[in-house]
Amino acid sequence: MKRFIDISFSSIGIILLSPIFLFTILFVFLGDLKSPFYTPLRMGKDLKPFRMIKFRSMSAGADKTGVSSTSSNDSRITSVGKIIRKFKIDELSQLFNVFIGNMSIVGPRPQIIDHVLNKYSDEEKKLLTVRPGITDFSSIVFSDEGEILKLSKDPDTDYNLLIRPWKSRLGLLYIKTRTNKIDLFLILLTIIAIFSKKKALYFLNKLLKKINAPENLVSVSKRENRLKPSTPPGVDNLN
Repeated sequence: MKRFIDISFSSIGIILLSPIFLFTILFVFLGDLKSPFYTPLRMGKDLKPFRMIKFRSMSAGADKTGVSSTSSNDSRITSVGKIIRKFKIDELSQLFNVFIGNMSIVGPRPQIIDHVLNKYSDEEKKLLTVRPGITDFSSIVFSDEGEILKLSKDPDTDYNLLIRPWKSRLGLLYIKTRTNKIDLFLILLTIIAIFSKKKALYFLNKLLKKINAPENLVSVSKRENRLKPSTPPGVDNLN
């Protein structure tokens, strides 16, 4: 049933969004006459790497700087890229990955291979027992990831201390509680979040309480307080 939902939604989405995709491809290409696509390697289900399809929102070769986390004021983001990121068009292009079968509409976000192999705890590696997705609990909670890292002098370190611990916990919670009904609800909330993050968080928190999520996850997911350094699941001490 989940694969049926993936194929159905990705097919419909690609068809409906094709005009936006074509304009995005055109404007990104005209910006610097470079490929409008960015296809980084990400870790997939059962530790099988795959190429994630994204419209390029940064200058060509930006991935060679060695910085994988991106703040909203990152100088590598192009003028067209700011629009792409604002409306999550670079995430929507992953509908092609869903149609191919190496991603799902809903699932834990795909991660950089090096992070999985060298930083993930055994507990976090359970996230790789399902197909990675375009959206999940954490995608709504941390849809403003770039803003969180905006003033950071070391985005990668701050991502691992402030965001990754909670994204991993929310991803593991999704795996334990996932149903087709929850998947459809998360798709709806993801759309709502584009226009009103506050409303999306409100309904997400009601869902988290309904599925008896741990109180610390419910609290963090409200995004009412400043994020503090934390340890990822399966890790006892901050390094």
